[in-house]
Amino acid sequence: MRDSNSDVARITDAVHLCVDMQNIFAPGGLWATPWMERVLPTIASIAARSQARTIFTRFITPRDPEDRPGQWQSYFRRWQQATRQHLPTSALDLVPALARYVPPARIVDKPVYSAFSNSGLASLLINNNIGTVVMTGAETDVCVLSTVMSAIDLGFRVVLVEDAVCSSSDVGHDALMTMYRTRFHGQVDLVTAEELVEFWQEEG
Repeated sequence: MRDSNSDVARITDAVHLCVDMQNIFAPGGLWATPWMERVLPTIASIAARSQARTIFTRFITPRDPEDRPGQWQSYFRRWQQATRQHLPTSALDLVPALARYVPPARIVDKPVYSAFSNSGLASLLINNNIGTVVMTGAETDVCVLSTVMSAIDLGFRVVLVEDAVCSSSDVGHDALMTMYRTRFHGQVDLVTAEELVEFWQEEG
């Protein structure tokens, strides 16, 4: 057990929130994240152990850039290939290794980076007395970051599985891991997948 995690409390009343493990980010996808293949077996293992307590998010792009407000329009004009009028529907699906767990795992769609931009997610967790989100997915320094910050603002305890998140930027990933350790101690716990088994033994 690493000293940095020696004070991590047992995880109860939790869900596994897996962010945007979709074909569009997989090898060969438009926004391929090279690390995804590396972390996918770890994420699949976590989902397999807690299928009914797993929620997968999907980043759903607009059909047209004008369907999004403000700067998102400029973003999707630059990424016309990512709009749904050009993108194959399957690109937004979960990768097959994770889709197999739905159901009982759930899917929550979102139009922007944070999973909590879908207000139904917070309501679902609160109504089921969930106080902790165990987070995995892509990308560490974009959608995972935005979701972590939203979860903190909403008062959830965040347990980030550090060997089950990935980014296309090593620099961005490392910077975020440092930030969580130095600036968000007490609100964000970093654990490995192996340690997660010890801290969260409850089967959903």
